[in-house]
Amino acid sequence: MLNGISLSSIRAFESAARLGSFRAAADELHLSASAVSHAIVKLERALGTPLFERTTRTVRLTIDGQTLLSHASNAFEELRCGIELVSSNRSHLLRLHCAPSFAAQVLSPRLPQFLAANPGIEVRLAASTTYVRFVDGEFDADIIYGEPQGDDLVIIPLGTETVTPLCTPDLAQGIHTPRDLLSKVLIRSDNKRLRWPDWFEANDLGTPPIQSVSFDRSFLAIDAAANGLGVALESTRLAHRELKSGKLVAPLTGVARDVHYIGHYLAFPKSGSQRRLARRFAEWLTAALGEAQAGETGTAPAIDEANSPVL
Repeated sequence: MLNGISLSSIRAFESAARLGSFRAAADELHLSASAVSHAIVKLERALGTPLFERTTRTVRLTIDGQTLLSHASNAFEELRCGIELVSSNRSHLLRLHCAPSFAAQVLSPRLPQFLAANPGIEVRLAASTTYVRFVDGEFDADIIYGEPQGDDLVIIPLGTETVTPLCTPDLAQGIHTPRDLLSKVLIRSDNKRLRWPDWFEANDLGTPPIQSVSFDRSFLAIDAAANGLGVALESTRLAHRELKSGKLVAPLTGVARDVHYIGHYLAFPKSGSQRRLARRFAEWLTAALGEAQAGETGTAPAIDEANSPVL
C-alpha cells in the first residue's frame, strides 16, 4: 500500500490509460470490466482527483491522469526489470549490447539462425558506440568495435576483416587502378579505425582528394555507396549482404593492396551469472562468422581458450 493506495488499483489505472479502454484493460489483467472500473474509482477517491473523463462510449485521461500515467509506466518498467534480474527465467534471456553497424549489418540478419538453434532462448539487443561496464548487470555480452580491456572478461576476437573500396557496378566501370579514385567522391566513415588516408598510404597514393562525404556509422556509409553516392572504404564483412546481392562490388580486388585487421570483439564477464549462455552465443557466433569468412582472406574467428574460463 502507498498511503492507502493499493498497487493493484494503480496497475488497473495504468493498463486502462495505456490501452484507452476499461474493457481492454480487463482483458489484459484477466479481470471483469466492472472490477477495473471499481479499482480506478477507488484510486480517484484516494487521490482526490478524477483521472478519466468518461462518456457513454469513451474514456479520456485528464491532465492529472496523464501525469500519473507517465510516472506509473516508468515505475512498472523499473519493477519489471527488477523482477527480471532476480527471476529464474532470466537464465533463458540473453541481453546483448553491440556496436551499431555490426548489429545492423552482421548480427541482426543472423539472429533468426541462433534462435532456431536455441529454442526457448530470448534475445534482447541494444546498440550504441559506448562500451558496457558489466557492473550493473544490464547486459550479458558486448560486441565491441576495437579491442576491449579487462582482466575479468573473456575476450574473443571475431576474425580478420578486409577493408577495401566498395561502390556500385556502374561506378566501378570507371575504376581500374587505385589512381582512378582520385577523381571519385570518397565516402568517409568518421568513427572507423582504418580510413582513406591509411588505404592511400598502403597503396602509395599520398593524400586522399578533398571531394568526399562523411558519415558517423559504417552502415550509413555502406548504404550511401549502394545508392551510388560514391566509393566507400569499408569492411567486406559489414557489407556482406550488399556484396552478395550485387548492389556493391570491390572494383580493385587483386589490383590494389587491401587492408586487413581485427575490427570487432565479443566480451563477457568471466564470473557473470549468464556466462554459460554468453558462451553458447559466442560459440554460435564464431562458427557463423567462420562459415561466412571461409571464402575470404584472413583467419576465421576462434575462441581463445587461454583467455576463457572453464564453464
